[in-house]
Amino acid sequence: MTGNVSIKNIVDAGLCIGCGLCEALAADVSMKKNRQGSLRPYPLDGFTREEEKLCTMVCPGIHIKPSNTASPPTDAVWGHYLNMQYAWAKNETTRHIGSTGGVLTALGQYLIKSGTVDFIYHVKADDKNPLDSKACISETTAQVLAGAGSRYAPVAPLAALDTALNRNQPFAVIAKPCDLSAIENLSVKDKRINQLIRYRLTMVCGGQSTAQKAETVLKNADIPESQVTLYRHRGHGNPGPTRIETNDGRAIELTYQALWADEVGWSLESRCKLCADALGECADIAAADVWPGGSPTGEDEGFNGVVVRTEAGQHLIEQATKAGFITLGRTISIARFNDFQPHQLEKKQALKWRFLGLKQTGAPEINAPYSRLNELGQQFPEAKRQQEADGARSRFGHHNFTDESS
Repeated sequence: MTGNVSIKNIVDAGLCIGCGLCEALAADVSMKKNRQGSLRPYPLDGFTREEEKLCTMVCPGIHIKPSNTASPPTDAVWGHYLNMQYAWAKNETTRHIGSTGGVLTALGQYLIKSGTVDFIYHVKADDKNPLDSKACISETTAQVLAGAGSRYAPVAPLAALDTALNRNQPFAVIAKPCDLSAIENLSVKDKRINQLIRYRLTMVCGGQSTAQKAETVLKNADIPESQVTLYRHRGHGNPGPTRIETNDGRAIELTYQALWADEVGWSLESRCKLCADALGECADIAAADVWPGGSPTGEDEGFNGVVVRTEAGQHLIEQATKAGFITLGRTISIARFNDFQPHQLEKKQALKWRFLGLKQTGAPEINAPYSRLNELGQQFPEAKRQQEADGARSRFGHHNFTDESS
């Protein structure tokens, strides 16, 4: 696509992630759920000229840039990092409640307890709508713990970013890699970001589910959404079950394996298929699942693999360990991490060819200059390259995303 790119172009092409930054930056725009169960800015003609210019400039749907570009990448897939090793929350309650090993929750609790930051900006389940998630500000360790656990549901983490910045207090952000890309993009225009956001923490992300995933689970269980009082996607174990509770006293649980065994039913955002930074290169620390072969075989005590990417991140995890919030395990090799995250490895190598298919649709191009996609694309099997390009061209060229608008 040539010429000026608009937010409508991005949404119509299926490249919007629903991060919520449009709501934070545009006075008359808010995030609403569309018929597909995804959050999108609405109305698409509600931006002023200056708001649209800024939003398209910082949109993580088309601009991916790690915060640390001064150092050369340590690995073509994983980018720049200082350390990789096992880690978990030392507090057993945090470890059990948090997804995997509770590392991100424990780091947030340490930052609050130590007075390093005044609050943590993250997401949690919506109290009024248990299937949904919302951005929140936590000022105590208990509040941070209340937001623990993965949320496989649409959420606009950055919709209230302006509220957080307007407090003019130091804080840390726990969010998806794409959300941190948006924050990094915005930092060029808003100097408060680098002044106030002391740490950026993320998870190695398998993609954001649309609301259709949870709706399907409820339909199969014959539970109306109006009766749901709790929808916990994950946590309370590693990987932990999906648990649903209702206002008439019923409770059902699904194992992680039962919920995610069928990849066709994952209901991921289309843009996630094109993610050049699911590994969190925009973060100080990224926390990952560490299941051999990429899938759990059962429950365990909870272990994260941490990718420490910056000096600030290294200092943080050392201090949190010294203070008794984190336990560190042995070092993890690149080969081992690749085995833990085989989907990420294959996707990163396929992206050059998926981007080629996207370009052929006339959609806005995704700018990911530090992602080493040309190098990685040459590692992808030659026999499968055209298939990846054709798949992206079909997904983004023939699908009418406009019809799914709010």
